[in-house]
Amino acid sequence: MEPDPQINSGILKELITNRMPYGKYKGLRICDLPEPYLVWMSQKGWPNGKLGMLLGTIYEIKLNGLEYLLKPMKQMYR
Repeated sequence: MEPDPQINSGILKELITNRMPYGKYKGLRICDLPEPYLVWMSQKGWPNGKLGMLLGTIYEIKLNGLEYLLKPMKQMYR
């Protein structure tokens, strides 16, 4: 079974449009969170729910050097 591209692009859009709701980086877009912060969060444990999923996803994207995938969408949602 092939992954649904609409789901994947929906998650990418959420990484770009959603903002961190609390903490030191409150108000910063999820996609713009610094990698050291994401590493720290991964060690502490991701929050439950959608925010945890988004943080874990952007962590994996940054960890694997895939940020270029977000560049075209970031330009669309500035």
